[in-house]
Amino acid sequence: MEPLPEYVLVGDGPSSLVFLHGLGGDHTNWQPQLAEFSPEYRCLAWTLPGYGGSPAMASLTWPKLSDMLLRVLDHAGIARATVIGLSMGGYLAQQFAVDHKGRVDKLVLAATSAQFGRGNASFKEKYLAARLTPLDDGTTPADLASDVVQALLSVDASPEAIANATASMSGISAAAYRQAIECLVTWDFDQHLDQIEAPTLCIAGEHDRTAPVAALKALASGIPNATVAVIPNCQHLMNLDRPAEFNALLGTFLTPH
Repeated sequence: MEPLPEYVLVGDGPSSLVFLHGLGGDHTNWQPQLAEFSPEYRCLAWTLPGYGGSPAMASLTWPKLSDMLLRVLDHAGIARATVIGLSMGGYLAQQFAVDHKGRVDKLVLAATSAQFGRGNASFKEKYLAARLTPLDDGTTPADLASDVVQALLSVDASPEAIANATASMSGISAAAYRQAIECLVTWDFDQHLDQIEAPTLCIAGEHDRTAPVAALKALASGIPNATVAVIPNCQHLMNLDRPAEFNALLGTFLTPH
């Protein structure tokens, strides 16, 4: 059996929240949310297998990642949780919500979609070439981090947000980044959305070019019990870009009036 990935668990409330980061992230990206919600909830955030201090998996597929997440929840003693996934983490959150329905109370899908590149094969080819060619030439994620982060945060994002996102991407090995990219482009879940039973909140950033508002609306339209919220003047890494607004939406969704 493959070793468990690294995760943090904070708080001791009666209900649990599970946070899943994106392609260039790690568990530290969720610091604004862990600080906000740990007084009332048990909050778990993991680092993707192969990233940072997490042992790599022999191969990354969405079902395998879903099963690994289940093992992490079992290890942490979490029977049910609200699962919050950002970008690539949103892909995994969808997979987990279908594979392990009984473990999901609610679902939050942020800056994500039902299909990588909306199923566009040429986009997939161009994306792979753009991301993998620098790695082939010896460039590391740390070399790329500053430019990538700049494109994923608003120009007025806080220095803390910039530093956090840059540090998390800089900590990824080239091999782990390549493995994650090759998994990322296989995402195609459009035909399974109607199997998601948990109440779902889809959150879009108004200015997000990676997962635009239209992608989140399309995602929500395929899920039986889903709503959409848009954070104004917000880019892709929304939980760092606009943490107060993101936390407010999440808090309202967790405790609706």
